[in-house]
Formats: sequence, C-alpha cells, structure tokens
Amino acid sequence: MYLKKSFNKKRNKTQLSFVQGYRKDGKVKHKVIKNLGYLEDYLDQYDDPVAHFQQIAKEWNATQEVPETIEVRLSEKLPDQCCNRKNLGYAIVKIIYSKLQIREFFQNKQRQLPMEYNLNSIFSLLIFNRFLFPSSKKNAYETKDRFFDHFNFSLDDVYRALSYFSRYSQELQKYLHTRVSDLVGRDPGKAYYDVTNYYFEIPYEDEDSPDMERNVKRKKGPSKEHRKDPIIQMGLLMDSNGIPMAFHTFSGNESEKTNLIPAIQRVKKDYEIGRIIVVADRGLNTSDNTSVLSGVNASDEQNNDGYVYGQSIRGADSEFKKWVLEPEGYITTMEKNKEGKEIPFKHKSRLYAKEITKKDSHGVRRLKMIIYQKQMVYYSEKYAKKQKYERDKAIAKAKDLIKNPTKYTKATSYGCTAYINNISFSKDTGEIVDGRDLSINEEKIAEESLYDGYYSIVTSEKELSDQEIRNIYKGLWEIEESFKIIKSEFKTRPVFVSTEEHIEAHFLICFVTLLVMRVLEQLIGKCHSVRQIRNSLASYSCSYLDQNYYLFDYRDDVILTMENTFELDLSKKIMPLSEIKTIVMYKDAKI
Repeated sequence: MYLKKSFNKKRNKTQLSFVQGYRKDGKVKHKVIKNLGYLEDYLDQYDDPVAHFQQIAKEWNATQEVPETIEVRLSEKLPDQCCNRKNLGYAIVKIIYSKLQIREFFQNKQRQLPMEYNLNSIFSLLIFNRFLFPSSKKNAYETKDRFFDHFNFSLDDVYRALSYFSRYSQELQKYLHTRVSDLVGRDPGKAYYDVTNYYFEIPYEDEDSPDMERNVKRKKGPSKEHRKDPIIQMGLLMDSNGIPMAFHTFSGNESEKTNLIPAIQRVKKDYEIGRIIVVADRGLNTSDNTSVLSGVNASDEQNNDGYVYGQSIRGADSEFKKWVLEPEGYITTMEKNKEGKEIPFKHKSRLYAKEITKKDSHGVRRLKMIIYQKQMVYYSEKYAKKQKYERDKAIAKAKDLIKNPTKYTKATSYGCTAYINNISFSKDTGEIVDGRDLSINEEKIAEESLYDGYYSIVTSEKELSDQEIRNIYKGLWEIEESFKIIKSEFKTRPVFVSTEEHIEAHFLICFVTLLVMRVLEQLIGKCHSVRQIRNSLASYSCSYLDQNYYLFDYRDDVILTMENTFELDLSKKIMPLSEIKTIVMYKDAKI
C-alpha cells in the first residue's frame, strides 16, 4: 500500500488516498484501499500531512504477513506482448555504484544544466547493462524494463546525455579516484600503464579537423588484432590493487610511446600526486620516456618520478646481451608462486650508467646524456619452454609459406616472416612478390634460442632488491587482464556510436564498469573470477507469479558471497515486490 496524490481541478485541491498495486493479465493495476479526503483539510492537524500518511502506509506494510501460499491458475495465459522476467543481480552492481557516489556527482553537475532528463538515471542504466548484458545503447534502452528501477527518459535523451558524459570524463575519473581511495584504499605512488586499441569496421578514416582542441580520430595504425581497419587507442592507468585510476584515448595513427608522459602528468596534477613510479612493458621503454620519468632535467630532484620497465634482451646492445649470458653473478633464491609453493628464482642485477639520447626542448636535436639505473635479469625454465614453443610454431608456419607461397599474404603470414630470408610483399595487393628465393633464417633462430627463458627489467629505483623489482613488475599482468576483461566480458567493441564525443562517452562507460567490477572484487576478497561474478549476477533473475510476488530459480557460491558481504538475504525462492525494492534500494552495505 502507498499514498497516492491526485489533483482535483474542479475543487483546486489535492486528493489523498491509500492505494494498493497489483497485476492482472500482465498489466499493473491499482485499487483504492481508503479515500482520505483533501490534503488542504489536514494542514491544521499535521505539520506535513503527506509525510504523516506516508509513514502510516509504511507501518501498515511492515505489519502485513507474507501468505504461506499463492494461488496459481494453471489455465492462465500470457498476453501477446509480455516480458515478466526481471534481473535482481544488478542490485549488487548498484550497491558499488552507490558507494562510489556517482549519483551525487551527476546531481551536482545537473543543477547547472537546462534539461528534463536525469543524467544519473541514464548513466546508471548504461553501467548496469554493460556490466551484465553488454550491448548497444539502443538495446540497453529497449531492455531497460528487465531491471526493477524505473528509467524515465527517451532513446534520444540517451544519445544527448553521451555528450555530457564525454564533457565530464576527466572530472569523473578524478572524482572516482578520491572515492576509491576512501572506500578500499589506494597507493597513488605506483601506477601500471599500458595501451590497447579498438578497431572500427568502417571503410574510411576520420578527417582531420583544423580545431586545435582535443581531436581523437579513427585512423589506421598498428592494430593489436593486426587488422587494416581504422582504430582508436586507449591508454589505461591502474593502481597496485588492479583498480583503474584513469584512461585517455588518442588517434589510431599516433605512437603509444609519446602518449605516456602527458597521461602521467595529467594524473599527477589532477589527483595531486607528488611522485609516481610508472610500471610499463618494454614497448614504452624509450629514451625520452625514461629521461623524463628519471628526472634528468628536473630542477627539484625531490619531485623526480620513477619507472619499472620491461627490457628487450634480443633487441638490446651487444654489451647487455653479453652480460645476460655470462654465468657470473647469478644467484638462486626461493620465491612463492600463486599457489604458495616455493620455487627457485635465478637472477642477478647491477647498477649501470646508461647512455641515452633525448630530444631537446624544441624536439629537434638529439642530446646524449647518462642516466643511472638498476638492471635485473632472471631466468625461468617455464618461460624458456613457452618461447621455444611459440618460435617452433612460427617456424613451422614459415616452412609452409616457403613451400606454398601463394597461400599467404602479408596479413596471413603475420608472425613467421621474421624467420624467412628474402621475403617481400606487394604494397597494393599484400601478396608475396617472389616466392622462388625464400629460405629459413637459421642464424636468427640460433641467435634467439640463446636467450630463451631470460627476462630483464630496468628501474630507476636503485634501492629495490631483485625480488621487489620482480614483484612490482609482475603486477603488470593485471592491466593486461583488464584489457581482456573490457574486450571480452564487457564487449567494448563493436562501438555503435560514431562521433568523437559519443565514442569518448562509450569508453568512459566501459572504464567505470571495469572500475565497479574491480572494487567489487576487492570487497569480496577476490574469491571469484570476473566471469563467475558476471554470469552469476546476470543469472540471478526472477519471473512474476501473481499478487506482486516473484519466483527465483538461481543460486550459487557467488550469490552466497554477496549475501555474506552485504548482509542480504537472497535465499528466498519467492519474494514480494516490497522486499525486492528493499534490496534494490539498499545503500548502507556493511563491509
């Protein structure tokens, strides 16, 4: 039962009544329980008549006993257009969304905006949908009734809101940094950075704009999927807990190597971080990035940042390669693997004065300079077997190409051409130009095999032990996993929008969805995988029975974990709508 207010135009008064909602033939109907008269007649009796009668309705609902049985008519049929199944797993996502206070962020922004639709309502729907049922914005809108929340806006409003989401992207990232720090804690002094890209199946590139403002375009570039389609690139910054800190996008034809420093500088300024250690793979280990992060030209040495980079051994200079293969200096210590079992760790390190060349302040001349870094190399038998296995596959493919050159093009021969002498491709067709003089590059194979199993890391943090360097760098796998989650679980592509603002908003939604998932993982102690969480919460759904009761048919270990973490009762097979709404509105989860 609830209090209903309806305005009587003839009497110019507000009618009050207690009303009970129910369903009949799949449609929501209402029955008046008691007419209370007019609001104006109660103004002398109560300070707030509406609040008074709402409290009465609330107390009445609390005293109603749940019936032991529900009458089900076996002959009852569904209407022609009917969808009585709803998801309740999103209530867990909504708890994290609420704890991050995203609603409050958009409420503050909307106070200054002339619009009738609710930005938070649209954003929350897109987050719930991306988390559980990733699809287009249009599909999210069309299936919004699968949730118990009411979303009162149009599809056009959804697309209008995307422009605002793009506008507030960096502000929201900064805001969420503070909320994550308060909620689960965060070490802002260590950041993991990596880049991926997303292809767009369009036959053209975006045209360049004379506008000097931010100009992210879909351009052809080095696609991670080795496709020729235009791409947009995403740089992702993550903390040591595996929770995203920030992201930025840039055009597909830009180098990922030149986008690292601007991203770090923006985050340091916005998040008010004094010093940051950047952890990145060897692809970002360039002289320019290293010199800036190590503070070669910094006026205040205390503000120098730091780095922990992967280092290519096969692409290093001859002196470094010689040092790696020399047996002197290697020691074997024990370290624990993921299962807690101690395994041997063969490694050595040195402090080294490395000469690098850096662009001058005008970006024209290259200046030589010396930086002091710690270099560490370790050997892994498991890694050696992996490298040999992958190389053997590529060699087998190379041999087949030499035998059947007409079967391959530049695209289909990816990964094996490095082991073939005299191979070239037509720029127009991508076909092999001349397949008669091809041979296996035995020297390259022999050279590579020397370094199987060796991996090197370089760092500005010279006081760190080899074990500490390795442990810090191992955290980089989580950002690689995050990209896999975004792409596979949250289906970042295909991107069903095309303007720059809408594309930015799309990536923001995916970023926040990942952040919500990572925070949820922290709160439950990382006892379930992302896929398990998603599948379970998507499956925790119910079907309407009768008299505002819903039938649940799913329960597993993930649901049990959510019950224990958030002190909810999700065990009931049948629940009334009033109890479901209590779960959906649950905000004060006790962690």
